[in-house]
Amino acid sequence: MRNSDDGSTDVGEIMPASGVRPSIGLALSGGAARGFAHIGVIRTLVAHGLRPDFIAGTSIGAIIAGVYAAGFLDDFEAWGRALNRRRVFSYLDFSLAGSGLISGDRLFAKLDETLGDTTFDELPIRVAAVATELRTSHEIWLTRGRLVDAIRASSALPGIFPPSRIGGRWLMDGALVNPLPISVARALGARLVIAVNVNADNFGRGTIIQDHGSDADDDLRHEARKPRGLRGHAERLVSRKFLGASRRPGLSSVMVDAFQVLLDRVTRARLAGDPPDVLISPRLAKVGLFDFNRAAEIIALGAEAAERALPSIEEAVETLTEVSA
Repeated sequence: MRNSDDGSTDVGEIMPASGVRPSIGLALSGGAARGFAHIGVIRTLVAHGLRPDFIAGTSIGAIIAGVYAAGFLDDFEAWGRALNRRRVFSYLDFSLAGSGLISGDRLFAKLDETLGDTTFDELPIRVAAVATELRTSHEIWLTRGRLVDAIRASSALPGIFPPSRIGGRWLMDGALVNPLPISVARALGARLVIAVNVNADNFGRGTIIQDHGSDADDDLRHEARKPRGLRGHAERLVSRKFLGASRRPGLSSVMVDAFQVLLDRVTRARLAGDPPDVLISPRLAKVGLFDFNRAAEIIALGAEAAERALPSIEEAVETLTEVSA
């Protein structure tokens, strides 16, 4: 059954004195589970009469953009709120073949079931999903074809999910080149761009350590003493490479942390060169990239951040209306 795109009623519309507001574009960042905050943001904006005319999304931002524009945000939110650790694990179809640890077939089958063959042309608002082309590093804006195919390509985190082939190009997660697609929202035609960055709350991260070196606690010299046989190799493969150990991070945590660093640095650079009119930054410092079982909490944090941003949005609406008059 097709649901409404917001399921809410206006609680106090933000409208300029002239009654004609500027076109609104949303730029929704990547950020895995933190992206559930986009739902809370959209709910709050719509409740105040701020329905977007354009949405550009990267990774989880592309997923939220797609299900909202297609009218299935209610379904997606209900599915997210029902997730627990066990259900999250049931979607992880691990694969040692191919180019990703997880095939993603179980997860995207759910989206395929919801969106079906919906295409970009059938959406009531303009949507773009950002992806990165393998080998060339081109930033690809997906704006036509099947919506679910574009969403899958935009969300293909390298090493975790395999890349997708669309239009003769192998595509992976758009967060590698444009984690917060402000430029895309503007190019679609938005006069007022509201960006939602779910990776901004990183207090204490990314500082400079000016003096560091090895010490007696390092275990690099002891690695050669580990078992060298087939059994020893298997033990190291499972416990160290995938699960990690008490003194050494596993492959999963290394990839997640590396991706977090990339998201943070690339987002800062893009924001410096092309800032939005309004930036919404939910306070998600204590939420991990894969805490999908905390959807209800994350959605609420997104709604709170949007509420805090309403005065800035109202000011921007008035200013842009005066400029256009």
